[in-house]
Amino acid sequence: MTLDRIELRGLRARGRHGCLPAERELGQEFVVDAVLGLDTRPAAEGDDLSRTVDYGTLAGRLVAAVEGEPLNLLETLADRLAKICLEDRTVSEVEITVHKPSAPIPHPFADVAVKITRSRP
Repeated sequence: MTLDRIELRGLRARGRHGCLPAERELGQEFVVDAVLGLDTRPAAEGDDLSRTVDYGTLAGRLVAAVEGEPLNLLETLADRLAKICLEDRTVSEVEITVHKPSAPIPHPFADVAVKITRSRP
């Protein structure tokens, strides 16, 4: 069965993630994309929010995680965010991308991002 998708893109939050002391002290903006794979038919048939993902509530939980405990790696942050998405039993898989547009790179760049995919076992 092909899964439907709910996409939450460009979610912005300030966090203190990174390996450098300045990143921990000053913080910076992170941008999160979450693409959820699920079957939306039960919700659509009954026009029932309780049978799908409440993306407003999910956005709040993801922002709280980005704003929360600092981590060294984007990989760890992405994994934390994926776990939050998979806590919703309607979600079968998730693709998370964490963008770090102000990464401390001494060269011009367009984006730095880590993208992971996780699914329910």
